[in-house]
Amino acid sequence: MNELQLTCFEIISYVGTAKSCFVNAMTKAREGNFEEAANLIAEGDKAFAEGHDVHLKLLQADAAGEREPDAPLILLHAEDQMAGTETVRIMATEFITLYKRLDGVEE
Repeated sequence: MNELQLTCFEIISYVGTAKSCFVNAMTKAREGNFEEAANLIAEGDKAFAEGHDVHLKLLQADAAGEREPDAPLILLHAEDQMAGTETVRIMATEFITLYKRLDGVEE
């Protein structure tokens, strides 16, 4: 496995963790455990930021001409996972707000 592939798997791992945290946060909010939901969002944000940092390094290397100008399927998958995770985070925060409203919890 080459360095680019390992880097892509690192991104996928970080954003996969983030996505799981965001989905679990929605479940905790549905159960009324808003503190745990907030903790999971924060944990997911941290994992996503790690993945984003790895991705940014790839982009910087690309811009500096330090890697081949190809886009292997694994890189496309990693970027797709990042985009999907951003969407899940938005949905999770909206669901948590909705569950709080339904439970009569003020923000």
